[in-house]
Amino acid sequence: MILSTSCNSQKKKTDTSELDNPEKVATASQIAQYVTNVFEDSKSHLWFGTLEKGIAKYDGNQLKYYTQKDGLPSNRVTGIIEDANGIYWLNTGSGLSKYDGKTFTNFTVKDDFSSNMISNLLIDSKGTFWVGTWGGVFTFDGKEFKHFPLPYPEVETKINVDTKNWITGIREDADGNIWIARDGYGACKYDGKSFVHFLKKDGLHSNNVTEIEFDEEGNVWFGTRVAERDNPDPEERTGKGGVNKLVDNEMLSFPEIEAFNNSDVYTIFKDNSGDIWISTISKGVYRYDGTQFKNYNIPIAIMDVIIDRKGNVLLGGAGGLYRISPNGTIVNVTQDGPWE
Repeated sequence: MILSTSCNSQKKKTDTSELDNPEKVATASQIAQYVTNVFEDSKSHLWFGTLEKGIAKYDGNQLKYYTQKDGLPSNRVTGIIEDANGIYWLNTGSGLSKYDGKTFTNFTVKDDFSSNMISNLLIDSKGTFWVGTWGGVFTFDGKEFKHFPLPYPEVETKINVDTKNWITGIREDADGNIWIARDGYGACKYDGKSFVHFLKKDGLHSNNVTEIEFDEEGNVWFGTRVAERDNPDPEERTGKGGVNKLVDNEMLSFPEIEAFNNSDVYTIFKDNSGDIWISTISKGVYRYDGTQFKNYNIPIAIMDVIIDRKGNVLLGGAGGLYRISPNGTIVNVTQDGPWE
C-alpha cells in the first residue's frame, strides 16, 4: 500500500440535499479557481492544490497559502502526499517539491518542460517513488530521477503528440503490481517483469485513461476522457469516455448512466467503507455502495474527491471546493468557510 497518510477516513452515509445558498457561489472568494487536489494529513490538516495559487493549508483555525514566494518552484500544484516520516511531497509544474514543515526543497527531473510537469506521485509498498510526468515515468531515490521506459502498444486511435507521454495516474494494487494510466495509450499493469496493456480494443471507452482504482473485490475501475476533445474541429469533439470496470478479465460499462459513457471522469475514489466515488465534469459525483449508484448535485467539474476523518466528502474542481456533510448538507466552502 502507499506509504502516505490518506484522506480515506471513516465515512458516514450521506443523503442528497439541495445546495445551501447557491447564489453565494458566484460572489464568494473561492479557495481557487481550480482546486486540483484535496488531502488530509496525519494531523487532520487539510491541503488544497491549485493551478494558480500554489497550495493552501487549513489547520483548523486559518487558511494559509504557500507559493513561489515561500519556496515552491511553481504555483501549479496538482498533488500532495505525506510519507511515513511526516514529510510532504508536492507535484508542481516545475518539478517535485519536498516540504518538511519549514522549508521547501525542490528537485528537477530533467531539463525539458514536460518531464518537470509532475502529474502524480506514488510511494509504493517497497518505498519506491514512482513519479508520473508529462514526459513519462521516473523513479526517484530522494536525490536523482531515473527514467522508467514504458512500451508503446499499438492503438487504433489518433495520438495527440503533445500528450503522448503524459502519465495521468500511478497506483499499486494489493498484490504489489504497479498500474499506470496514460493519455492515448490506455493503461498498463507492471508486475516487476512484464507489462499487460488495457486498451479501447479491449473494451475501454477510450485510450485516454485518467484514473485507476481498486474496489473491495479486487476489481479495477478505470476513468477515461473523450479523446475526440483534442480534435481542432469543434464539430468532431464527441466520443466515448467515462467509466469502465474490469471484472475477471471482462471489461464492463454502465450504459444506464450518460455521464459514464460520453464524458470525462477524472477521479475514482474508494473510501474506507468500500464505497466507490466517481466524479464527472457536469453531473456532480456518484457514490456506488456495491449495489446501486447515487448522484449528488455538485455544480462544478470535479477534479478530486476525498472523505475526511469527520466523515465529510470534500470535492475540489473547476469552480472551487464543495463539502457534503454527514447529515447530507451540500455547501460551497470558500476562503471564509464554512469549515464546520
